Amino acid sequence: VQLQASGGGLVETGGSLTLSCAASGTIASINVMGWYRQAAGKQRELVATIRSGRITYADSVKGRFTISRDVGKNMVFLQMNSLKVEDTAVYYCKADVRPFYYSDYRSDYWGQGTLVTVSS
Repeated sequence: VQLQASGGGLVETGGSLTLSCAASGTIASINVMGWYRQAAGKQRELVATIRSGRITYADSVKGRFTISRDVGKNMVFLQMNSLKVEDTAVYYCKADVRPFYYSDYRSDYWGQGTLVTVSS
């Protein structure tokens, strides 16, 4: 299973970006998909997750970011509006994947990260 994240870049304060993440490989189903971020010198933190319509956001992004998912394409998106300098980080997608229909085995997979830089 591989996750490929894209959409990062340089944007000014108040601007918008949309991140995309596509999961590929041996996938029977995906339960939770989400976005995390890691700023320089800080620990990785949760940004947003989505599962069966249930969505969770970090307090710092509520009202500005929107997570969505295309279940059929195994993709997750993060629409980021009103970006702030403190949103600068490498953004990672994660998926809780069940690879095989005949097994209940599940595992978390991470994308490679995409850099978002917000300038003042």
